[in-house]
Order: sequence, then C-alpha cells, then structure tokens
Amino acid sequence: MSILVTGGAGYIGSHTVLELIEAGYDVLVYDNLSNSSKLSLERVSHLTGKKIRFIDGDIRDENMLNNLFESNMIDAVIHFAGLKSVGESVEKPLLYYNNNVLGSLQLLKAMQNFNVKKLVFSSSATVYGTPISLPICESHRIMATNPYGQNKIDIENMLLKDTYFQKDCSVKILRCFNPIGAHPTGLIGESAKGIPNNLMPHILKVAKQEYQKVSIFGNDYDTHDGTGVRDYIHIMDLVEGHIKALDYKKKGISIFNLGTGRGYSVLDLIKMFERVNHVSVPYEIVPRRSGDVAAVYANPSKAENLLDFKAKHTLEDMCRDAWNFAKKNN
Repeated sequence: MSILVTGGAGYIGSHTVLELIEAGYDVLVYDNLSNSSKLSLERVSHLTGKKIRFIDGDIRDENMLNNLFESNMIDAVIHFAGLKSVGESVEKPLLYYNNNVLGSLQLLKAMQNFNVKKLVFSSSATVYGTPISLPICESHRIMATNPYGQNKIDIENMLLKDTYFQKDCSVKILRCFNPIGAHPTGLIGESAKGIPNNLMPHILKVAKQEYQKVSIFGNDYDTHDGTGVRDYIHIMDLVEGHIKALDYKKKGISIFNLGTGRGYSVLDLIKMFERVNHVSVPYEIVPRRSGDVAAVYANPSKAENLLDFKAKHTLEDMCRDAWNFAKKNN
C-alpha cells in the first residue's frame, strides 16, 4: 500500500514515516519544511536503510497537489501538515486559517479528484476546549478556545459533512493529546525551528543551558499544584495509534482519542525530567497565556477497544528519551 504523508518531515510525521517503512508500506512524504528539516528524513533513511521519497510542496498549492496525485499511485493519506502553536494562532489567526484550513481543503479536493478513499487525519485534543468533564471521551462537547483548535474543528467538519467522505471512504480522525519523547535511538525527535512553542522543547533548552528558565504560564489553575495538567503521550505510542487507525478497516468516519488517560502538571513534568535525567531545570511563574485551559486528559477506551491501541510508555520513558535525543543533537 502506498501512503502519502503530509507534514512527513515534522515531529510526529517523521516518526510515523519510519514506522510505516518498517511495517512494509510504500511512503511518499510531502512537506514544505516551514517548521521541519530534511535532516529528520535523512535519519529515517539511515535507520530503515531505505531512500525516502520526498516532495517539497505546500498543501495550499492546488496545482502541485493535483500533479502529485496524478503522478503517483496513492492508496491512502495520513495528514499531519499544518502550523501547530496555540500561542501563535492567537497572535496570527489569519495565518493559521490560511495554512491549516485552506491547505486541508485543497488536500481533500485532490483526494476527491483522484478517488482516494482512505484518510487518517491527525486532529487535536484542543477541539474540546475547556472540559466540562474529565476524562474526555469522543462524545464530549466541541468548543475550541483558540484558533488552532478551531482550525482542527473546521477540518473535522469538512470531513464529517462532505458526502464523498461519508459514503464509501474510510476516514479516521485522531484527536491527539500531548506527544513528547523521541525515537529510542535518539536520532529523531522534536526539533522545531526557532523558539520552541511546546513545553518539552523548552525544558530541553533549559537543561542544555541554552535558556535560563522555563516559563510556566500560570500557577493559579484549579489543579493539584496550580499549574496546567495535560495528557502526555510518548511519540512512539502516538505513532502506533496512527498506524493502527490506518489498518482499521471499518468504512465511514471514525473518531478516536489518542492519549494515556492520565494527566500530569507542568511541575510534575519538570520534576520528573530532573529526577530521571539528573539535571536541573530552573523555572519561573509568568501570567497565563490566552487560550490555555486548566486540565485536559483523555478517556482512551474507544481506541483500546476498537483499534487495540493502548499507550505503553511511562512519563519516565518520555523524559528519558527526550533528553537522549537532545544530548545527541545540538
């Protein structure tokens, strides 16, 4: 089976490409490298012993997408491409709508044009907004608190309301919680360009003494220590969930949470990182960020029951593997 992976040079994408190749799939990567690097794919090639088919392209480019589908046999699409910073989306909402929603629209149109019926869309737990109950199941109310989350809702709605995808397609919408960690070899991991947007890359920068402190955005939330609580999932578990979703043969549109079912606070994560890796991570409390919520963690039972997926790695594993990658990559 030939799989098109959009955003395949990014953090989740590159790990997925590696595991797809190891599982025997034929993979084509499409990425504009706006927040990633071909180095990750070179390392995937080194680990797999296979040359990676790569096309440098933007999902907003309608002509390029149509040429891509016309020139290549594509059986399925795994869609990761998009901007992903909650904070940046609040500051630059039009940029996010243009890139994420318009880009996804062009991709879905190309799939229809060339009769591609199998899609795994990597959505986000941000679609749930401020939870009305925890843990969050897939039937929870949808109400994003930031443009990034709203982008994911808009893309989900395009799929849920389009008759092409409703009829005889196989569409899996995966609401991903917070991936951290790295491949156990330490060769690929989270390596965003510029100033990191997510917590773990900030922790790594401080641990390597490139930054002085981690900024903790608020310590007055209604949580056990006042800092925000999230469901952190190891990147390799998240990838396994995507591949199991790809292999799930049910027709129609299915929605799954990919998380562990357990929440850890910002301070929990910092303290665990320090304990596991024997390094110091200074931090400071700063005002809350717009769009953040107190606590979000998954009810992952649907994915466990239908996809036979259950996260296996611990928070210790996530911290250890993230630091292993950081130490090997300056």
